[in-house]
Amino acid sequence: MKNFNNKKKARLLHFHRWGRQGYSLFQALKHEVRIASLAVAYLYIAAPTQAVAQNVSDSLKIAKEYELDEVEVSATRVPATYSQIARIVSVIDRKEIEAAPVASVQDLLEYAMGVDIRQRGTYGVQADVSVRGGSFDQTLVLLNGVNISDPQTGHLNLNLPLSLKSVKRIEILNGSSARVYGPNAFAGAINIITEPSHSNELNASLAFGEHGLRDINVSGDLKTGKLRSFMSVQNLASNGYRPNTDFETYNLYYHGAISTEPAEINIQAGYSNKGFGANSFYTSEYPDQYETTKTSFIAAQVETGKKLHTKVSTYWRRNKDRYELFRGEAPDWYSGHNYHMTDVYGLSANSWFQSKLGKTSLGAELRSENILSNQLGEALYDTIPVPGEDGQMFTNGHSRTVLSYYAEHTAYINRFTASFGLMANWISDLKKGWNFYPGIDVSYQITEPLKAYASFNQALRMPTYTDLYYDGPSNVGNPNLKPEKSTSYELGLKYRNHFLNIESAFYYREGKNIIDWVRISDDFLWKPENLTQINSLGVELQAELNMKRLLNSDRTFINSIDLNYAYNNITRKESEYISKYALDNLKHKLIVGVNHNIFRGLTANWKFRYEDRNGGYSKFDGTDYTGETDYSPFLLVDLKVNYAIKNINVHVLASNLFDKEYYDMGNIPLPGRWISAGVSYSLK
Repeated sequence: MKNFNNKKKARLLHFHRWGRQGYSLFQALKHEVRIASLAVAYLYIAAPTQAVAQNVSDSLKIAKEYELDEVEVSATRVPATYSQIARIVSVIDRKEIEAAPVASVQDLLEYAMGVDIRQRGTYGVQADVSVRGGSFDQTLVLLNGVNISDPQTGHLNLNLPLSLKSVKRIEILNGSSARVYGPNAFAGAINIITEPSHSNELNASLAFGEHGLRDINVSGDLKTGKLRSFMSVQNLASNGYRPNTDFETYNLYYHGAISTEPAEINIQAGYSNKGFGANSFYTSEYPDQYETTKTSFIAAQVETGKKLHTKVSTYWRRNKDRYELFRGEAPDWYSGHNYHMTDVYGLSANSWFQSKLGKTSLGAELRSENILSNQLGEALYDTIPVPGEDGQMFTNGHSRTVLSYYAEHTAYINRFTASFGLMANWISDLKKGWNFYPGIDVSYQITEPLKAYASFNQALRMPTYTDLYYDGPSNVGNPNLKPEKSTSYELGLKYRNHFLNIESAFYYREGKNIIDWVRISDDFLWKPENLTQINSLGVELQAELNMKRLLNSDRTFINSIDLNYAYNNITRKESEYISKYALDNLKHKLIVGVNHNIFRGLTANWKFRYEDRNGGYSKFDGTDYTGETDYSPFLLVDLKVNYAIKNINVHVLASNLFDKEYYDMGNIPLPGRWISAGVSYSLK
């Protein structure tokens, strides 16, 4: 971190949270700001060989003599303040996380604008995340800027090695962002951020609830010299809200940060072990399914440089998946369980420098995606033993390499800002060589609180290994699939002052060769196909009102009110196929949140969620499919009541307060009212 030029002595303060103030950081500072970022030269001339890669979000750290919020975003490849970004970037900070009536990252994302969470299981057991009407495979998931998306299937993208209590904030970039994060950031990107504290802390929490719910979290921060360490352990379990929906999860996570004069180093490592009853998860004909996933993850990032800012990142992620179509006794025709293991290796480099013309960034990424399986991939010459499974062998496998180069420039001219860039991409599975995906974001500050922006971006997504190879009782893969491609256009307005934040966007996305699992009727198997074209047209509106700032008082009954609404309409050329995923998007989503005081340290946070989904599913009556059924709209109410006193916080959480019956996915009913209570203790 570098201090800015000032005749007065500047005291360096670190800011690590979002306060959503309504002014531009650089306008407020009126000084030159120097920021650290990343790059390594040899990647710029690397040949497209089988190797690894990953782009990492850049960060902006500012020194200031008085409190200043919003100093860090990840929507471009060069550092930028939140108010300068010409895109919709939703940020959920730690204060909002603690107040929200949820207990998992997946449930928290239910409230985010333009985000669609379709849950098969509760409390993060398994959830599909998508943005702006895209599919669960079209949204990139990152942990501290590192791509943790799974090449086997997007169903596993939210296999996180940490609990919600370990998250500092979440950034959601709505819309295509391939030139920032690379391939597969097709419809949007979600960046989950942790950070070690600058002080020593110990935190412990314990919660119990209906259906045998147990949630135990222990975490701590330790500062020793220049090393800041954060570690967390979680055990989460339940007997299930209906037969065969029990689960148990163990998470272990570490994040270390070393600040020295030449460089800043970040190291993170995590492990997750999750087993759960998967009642009708993938087919209603066989409800006695069970699944176990084990995810390991390690990453290192080095950031250095003064005039030429450099950052290098490397990582490895392994996911082991055991899927049982029959948890108990199986019929004679059943050949055995499915075993999959993916290994993803990544290396990225990015560098940027500042000149009179603005900020310029150059970068490269290398990523290797590998799978071993007894179902997915091509036949192996020699079988390989499945780790931890006696007598089981991997018989199939596949590997592919993705190489990307990036260039981006951001210019600031008075009230005008423009960021334009290009991604050049090579994928070993494709025979067409290099592909190019440009993008540009522009904005104009009309008045101090009001800004208009526009953007144009192109993106691609490679099919997952499940798309290509999975054959099962109700599915068949398609190894001839082409990558998806899209072109996106967006217009928007942002208004921000000290008590009110309003953001609105209109977008249109043209999708070509969109991949969807389809069939002609219930008598046929599901098969992934490249549909000719699917287009999305949508509107988003987000408003946040801080009553304390509006009334300039800390004694208001209502602390804050927030509202977000998203409309999305998907059209496609006429087709005889029944769609399983691509056309089942949220057409309307409305979230209203109210946070208010009750008495002294007692507060309540309400969330009202209305969803109206396009499409439908084949209704299963327990013995046979009875035809297509449309999804019904629903309104849910969640409530969390908190009582805080000194180092202790006590809460009661009621999800689906009015016991509404609803469906996110096919024939899987989600839980009715579920009440839990917990206590947490913090020692500094």
